[in-house]
Amino acid sequence: MIEWITSPGLTPYPDALAWMEARADAIAAGTANEVIWLVEHPPLYTAGTSANPADLVDPDRFDVFEARRGGQYTYHGPGQRVAYVMLDVSRRGRDVRLFVADLEAWIIATLDRFNVKGERRAGRVGVWVQRPDKPLTATGAIAEDKIAALGIRLRKWVSFHGLSINVEPDLSHFDGIVPCGISDHGVTSLVDLGLPVTMDDVDVALRASFDQVFGMPQDPRPVDDTDACGA
Repeated sequence: MIEWITSPGLTPYPDALAWMEARADAIAAGTANEVIWLVEHPPLYTAGTSANPADLVDPDRFDVFEARRGGQYTYHGPGQRVAYVMLDVSRRGRDVRLFVADLEAWIIATLDRFNVKGERRAGRVGVWVQRPDKPLTATGAIAEDKIAALGIRLRKWVSFHGLSINVEPDLSHFDGIVPCGISDHGVTSLVDLGLPVTMDDVDVALRASFDQVFGMPQDPRPVDDTDACGA
């Protein structure tokens, strides 16, 4: 049985790390259920194991935490739904690429409930949306913004960390980093796209989409979980 927990208010990041690691150990030991934990954080930056110090543009803007997950720098803050995913991947085929693909598919299915088309892009982790309302890029392509990020770590085949969806964060807070090392694309949110969506709306969509995605096989794509950049 998968437990769902939604924490009110803003959860300090060190508390979240400690709780996730303890719960992952308990799941691996068979003493706790798998869990999806929905939180918001105060404004902060996290550094993954591949973070480039040059991508921390404004190091004094917010607290910076070593996330101990794969990936580079990312931002968390109010108005962003973070879903920490502590699941036993050994019971799901021990296929990390498939598991990451399922997480992306979960984000895409959640966005689809708001008629937002989220897409994967080769070489760019996370989920992206096209922005035909913005000027074309220098190459003449339609502009694209990132709306969701993901990053996981496995311990004894139990995942922790997870994904984040921008609902209504202050997008200027992303300016203090090069998000996930990608400088030639922007970030957006559901509200920035003109949708009157609340955090509660997103929580309902996440839960409704979870079984839809994880209950069906997904085609794995070449993804190294150490390069995923997100929650």
